[in-house]
Amino acid sequence: MILVETRHGKWFKTRIFGKIHVFVPSTEGARMIFSNDFALFNKGYVKSMADAVGKKSLLCVPHGNHKKIRRLLSDHFSMNSLSTFVHKFDKMLCQSLIKLHQRNKSFPVLDFSMKMTFDAMCNMLMSITNDSLLEKIEKDCTAVSDAMLSFPVMIPGTRYYKGIKARERLMETFRGMIERRRRGNETHEDFLQSMLDRDSYPPDEKLDDLEIMDNLLTLIIAGQTTTAAAMMWSVKFLDDNREAQDRLREEQLSIARNKQSGASLTLEDINKMSYGSKVVKETLRMANVLLWFPRVALNDCKIQGFEIKRGWHVNIDATCIHYDPDLYPDPMQFNPSRFDDPQMPYSFIPFGSGSRTCLGMNMARITMLVFLHRLTGRYKWTVDDPDTSLEKKTHIPRLRSGCPITLRSL
Repeated sequence: MILVETRHGKWFKTRIFGKIHVFVPSTEGARMIFSNDFALFNKGYVKSMADAVGKKSLLCVPHGNHKKIRRLLSDHFSMNSLSTFVHKFDKMLCQSLIKLHQRNKSFPVLDFSMKMTFDAMCNMLMSITNDSLLEKIEKDCTAVSDAMLSFPVMIPGTRYYKGIKARERLMETFRGMIERRRRGNETHEDFLQSMLDRDSYPPDEKLDDLEIMDNLLTLIIAGQTTTAAAMMWSVKFLDDNREAQDRLREEQLSIARNKQSGASLTLEDINKMSYGSKVVKETLRMANVLLWFPRVALNDCKIQGFEIKRGWHVNIDATCIHYDPDLYPDPMQFNPSRFDDPQMPYSFIPFGSGSRTCLGMNMARITMLVFLHRLTGRYKWTVDDPDTSLEKKTHIPRLRSGCPITLRSL
């Protein structure tokens, strides 16, 4: 490993599986890379990721196809779609929290949030509500997710092997759904239907079946794993900072008092959550559910005087940026009020930036705000396991305990 000191901080260069990787820990480096996506840099990913989610996934496709797929997928994240999502997710969440409270037993927030986000994504994308089918798809999606950063060797019993086999089963399930809808046996108002309604469109205005299936899988995994982890961390951080928890609860109760009893949240309510939005930002800053953003240099170039060779992997180190004390004083302290002031460009990058900014960032933010509203507005909680050790063999930072809590009414 080579450590390089520059006027903007520490960089390091290392080899991973024979490939040279440079980790860039500065806002200026992030600006240079994000603003030159496709021109000087392409998305970097390991072979196992493309094999698991599919080569036509938005995460893996080259520039030309990326623009088309992103444009067609973006319709599903419009304000109208998000408004519908808020209503459905809020209803699901309220029912589940009531059941957990009535049981009066400890439950891991991570498991709960994984289930909530998975069910919400499957309902939104494919209108799936059947419990047995949801369980089957979730099991296979978990295997695919586990395989994304595994060693790509097809040996029975390995995470890669299990993930590839799970992908095959998922593709068969998705293919069956597509065929039934094309025969007219089923019709729904959801993402899948909106893609199939484009069958008669020109090639640049529709997705082929493999593009649809690869991106169904991508959206499910991306919409579940990162958001669920962030929801877990928000509970942990708020438990550690009761002052922030009390202030958040006060804001959420104020919003609830201005609504009819039992009414669902709306986007208008979400937009009133000023302090809640800062809690979400501070959670994402500290949790770093995406540790870095990988790119590959298309040509020789320089970043802040550091020479980058064509083919090198260049990783924007979000963790170093988010914990830089020059950008965030006392960075280990959970302090949502630090977002009272505007942030320096490229200093807050939980969703990336530029042309590859996370397509679902608004949905992730909304999901967290709905969750925090219902949790803090109706309950207090006790964390039942203070263990802060992290789960191993996962590409997303998560507490090994899953952050178990017990709910009690306000």
